[in-house]
Amino acid sequence: MAKAYWLFKSDPEDFGVAELKKCKNKTSLWDGVRNYQARNLLRDKIKVGDGVLFYHSQEKPPAVVALAKVVRAGYPDPTQFDKRSKYYDPKSTHEDPRWFVVDIRHERDLKRPVTLPEIRETPGLDKMVLVNRSRLSVQPVRPDEYKIIVKMGQST
Repeated sequence: MAKAYWLFKSDPEDFGVAELKKCKNKTSLWDGVRNYQARNLLRDKIKVGDGVLFYHSQEKPPAVVALAKVVRAGYPDPTQFDKRSKYYDPKSTHEDPRWFVVDIRHERDLKRPVTLPEIRETPGLDKMVLVNRSRLSVQPVRPDEYKIIVKMGQST
């Protein structure tokens, strides 16, 4: 199966790339998404080895800041069962979990952030989900789009 690419949005004040890099082996579960579109992707589509554009959504301007890799495919989000968690969901059961997560590992920071305004203006990125349906927290990225953004992020 061919490697897939994704853009994961994260609020840097909640859990940004700096926090990911502090985790053991620079690896963490990726959670905080509570919508069915993202749940279905996390549960069924995102696989080990897939590439991730780590996107800070609440920056001014928002930007892709790092690259990550999926190291564990979708599994039930353990926080949905924890009554002390802000993600606790009393309707979710171990037999029928409602929410899923994947584990990602930080690969490297980009030399410079690739901002949303730049992405919007770059040829070849005009059909990107981020440009056309930017509210999605987990988005597929075509291989050619991924390569363009990585190249942009490596320039100074």
